Amino acid sequence: MDSKLLELLVCPVTKGPLTYDRERQELVSRSARLAYPVRDGIPILLEEEARTLTDAELEG
Repeated sequence: MDSKLLELLVCPVTKGPLTYDRERQELVSRSARLAYPVRDGIPILLEEEARTLTDAELEG
């Protein structure tokens, strides 16, 4: 994930910052408790495509 692109992207739900989880290939919005998939290098920033983060994931 290009760091310049990551600086421009925000969560579509909260408009807050996203962090990139390289291992899971996801963009994480802690404020929305959602993780958006990155497929073939393309972030899929659709709420219906995101998975909900668990409490354990938010703490870690």
